[in-house]
Amino acid sequence: MPEGIKDKVAIIGMGCTRFGELWNQSPEDLMIDAFKEAIEDAGIEKKDIQAAWQGGPEFTSVNIGDSALPLSQALKLPFIPVTKVENMCASGSEAIRGACYAIASGACDIAMALGIEKLKDTGYGGLPEFSHWAVIGTKHRIIAANQTAPGMYAMLATRYFNRYGIGPEEGKRMLATVSAKSHHNGALNPKAHLRREVTVEQIMNAPIVAWPLGLFDCCGVSDGAAAAILCRADMAKDFRPDPVYVKALQIAATSGEEEMFNDFDYTHVECTTRAGARAYEEAGIKNPRDEISMAEVHDCFSITEAVTMEDLQFSPRGKVKDDIMGGRFNLDGAQPIQPDGGLKCFGHPVGASGIRMVYEMYLQLQGRADKRQIKDPKYGLTHNLGGIPYRAIVSVIIVGL
Repeated sequence: MPEGIKDKVAIIGMGCTRFGELWNQSPEDLMIDAFKEAIEDAGIEKKDIQAAWQGGPEFTSVNIGDSALPLSQALKLPFIPVTKVENMCASGSEAIRGACYAIASGACDIAMALGIEKLKDTGYGGLPEFSHWAVIGTKHRIIAANQTAPGMYAMLATRYFNRYGIGPEEGKRMLATVSAKSHHNGALNPKAHLRREVTVEQIMNAPIVAWPLGLFDCCGVSDGAAAAILCRADMAKDFRPDPVYVKALQIAATSGEEEMFNDFDYTHVECTTRAGARAYEEAGIKNPRDEISMAEVHDCFSITEAVTMEDLQFSPRGKVKDDIMGGRFNLDGAQPIQPDGGLKCFGHPVGASGIRMVYEMYLQLQGRADKRQIKDPKYGLTHNLGGIPYRAIVSVIIVGL
């Protein structure tokens, strides 16, 4: 078996902009802001960085022939190797993976990962359907017209309700409780896009987008950037007394079998199950429900967070409702989820989200999360999902002290 990267790489600095509708800032402005915070946090200078990875953007005009020139030019990096990576919504996590693997291999000692997206300027939002993605992966792979992300995740919800005997009102309340928790946490976060608490009743009575998903069950889109400075684990304490170590980093991409065979149950995401299991093996985690202190997961929709709890083994199959309604995943619960507000409230600039998730785990582990600080966390997990339930790319990262 490969030995993996456990404890070979440390995070010594991170930065993250405020997420939101940042009309007055360019993509370059956002990259610079995240970068400045990260290098100041790490106590290094630009010249110390030996390689960099740019996650995203997926949608914006900052691309120059899909290269990483926007990053190297905006930051005036000194002719070091810079690589742009894209893996749908997992692009930020993919950038961290590139930096981690380079350090673990011995190719460099200090590297940077930075994710960026400037979505609001593109007009992307509302209910974009996928017919404009006429080619995905192969020349003959056509996405059906009139599909939307809310529609496909709504099918995940209704199928889940049916399989586990959850009534319509009961299911709506379960999902509303997920979103209300994220709004509570986001209200405590000065960098979050949405910072207003919303009640369960308000969520249940909001306009429907794709039943059972209403307005507050769906994350919006945002502008923002996030950055991480990583180094060899054995040199991390030369920079700071409290580095955060990468315990596992796994990415799973679908083989396509879920949509090809009738036995896919459509109540889980297979890539999450596979990436999670491999990450636990790499990190030496035996009981995720007890050992993972907290997590940031890809709550593009409230139902996504709910089924992810089961896919990551935080809740038994078919039983997540008990944990949600019992407060297990609340900020003061046994296993807080989305302490920073998640995609739902912190926001979702596609290329930056995976690094933003790690940013929160980093702050929590160092005791720097202010009003949303979790007591004595040991391991933090991030889960980043690109795609739809039956065609997905998923990253799972585990970090700890």
